[in-house]
Amino acid sequence: MPDIALYQPDIPQNTGTMLRLAACMSVTVHLIEPAGFPLSDSALKRAGMDYLERAALKRHLNFEAFDDWRQTHKRRLVLLTTKTDLAYTDFEFAADDILLLGRESTGAPDAIHQLADARLTIPMAEGMRSLNVAVSCGMVLGEALRQTRAFPKRSS
Repeated sequence: MPDIALYQPDIPQNTGTMLRLAACMSVTVHLIEPAGFPLSDSALKRAGMDYLERAALKRHLNFEAFDDWRQTHKRRLVLLTTKTDLAYTDFEFAADDILLLGRESTGAPDAIHQLADARLTIPMAEGMRSLNVAVSCGMVLGEALRQTRAFPKRSS
């Protein structure tokens, strides 16, 4: 099933929200350091609430360590960005994709854009710049899970 990767996140509340999303959807989050906040920050815990304990979190010391892991496991890197015209709704997701979200303040560096196997955007109304990173993550992850039929099974 697809994973989520957070590139040097700035805002603990967004990271907590995405960890909660990941726990609820049974996906893994790769946190690429350094983060712009202490990972033990109370805001992160507050946003993730009791879901943090159920989230599958893998920390990578830097992007190079993450990319080495990704290539070893032959995982496709799908970058969510405002700097492309390919809508996520026009993309065919695979079960082993990793959805990479850039830093809230600056996005992902050009070097990462070049390494990405695909770059996707969310179509928006004219004149609007971007959505909150956690909202974007939820939208695209939902489509990836739908396409790959990887939504968690509900117990009766």
